[in-house]
Amino acid sequence: MSRLILSFVLFAIITLTDWWLTATIVFVVAVATDAVDGYLARKYNLVTIFGRILDPLVDKVIICGSFIFLQSVAGSGITPWMTLAIIVRELYITSLRGFFEQQGIDFSAAWIGKMKMVLQSIAIPFCLVSLMPQLASVTLFLIIRDVILWLTIAITIYSGIEYTFRGVKLFKQKMNSV
Repeated sequence: MSRLILSFVLFAIITLTDWWLTATIVFVVAVATDAVDGYLARKYNLVTIFGRILDPLVDKVIICGSFIFLQSVAGSGITPWMTLAIIVRELYITSLRGFFEQQGIDFSAAWIGKMKMVLQSIAIPFCLVSLMPQLASVTLFLIIRDVILWLTIAITIYSGIEYTFRGVKLFKQKMNSV
């Protein structure tokens, strides 16, 4: 729940202020709570159905929301098509996961999905910090930001393709076992 609240604090900071370092810190803290939450839930066997639903939803809120809010800020490096690629992939994989879970088939996150989340969690702070006047004109920093952003988009799209192949394989296995 704290990550969800921090997401909306982040969106307010992006919309209402030019406190880019503060926004970056809020984002990093929010994403860190995801890692801590998952670790504690597994360590103390506190995994719940509510948590299994809420955790990926809040991941999508903070990532998709950050892309949505940042695309409207000139100089962030994020374009509408990048945002669309992120949102479409997230909606698609959520639907695919829901379909398989409804069939009683485990469709948990794969390593590529975790890598995608890590890259997104690196790209967004770079985009936020690049809006600071001290860095907005540093060409090398902006190039690094753009490379990370493009890599993030590429891995996001690739992960969607990989999950599709995994889904097709699972569906074929299910059909063959019937």
